[in-house]
Amino acid sequence: MQVLALTTMEKLRHVPVEFWLKLAMIVVVFVLVVLLIRGISQMNKALLAAGIFFLVAVLGFHWIYDRNEPRFLTPVIDKIAPFFPSKSTTKHW
Repeated sequence: MQVLALTTMEKLRHVPVEFWLKLAMIVVVFVLVVLLIRGISQMNKALLAAGIFFLVAVLGFHWIYDRNEPRFLTPVIDKIAPFFPSKSTTKHW
């Protein structure tokens, strides 16, 4: 058993530092998301709905203006985009 543990520790020594930093960041983000969800669950639902609507609207207008939406949303954005300005059709004076 000692030989097996020794080889595992040797393998862990060869893991790059960047991996441990990324793993630590993932853990921190996960904890923050859990705390955020717990805080949001106690929030006024009308304010929560208004905030989500605002974020989705800003993201949607950004996609429409820059045309950098995810590929699966392109058919939807193609139908909406003619009603709003976009970077390719905006005149720069």
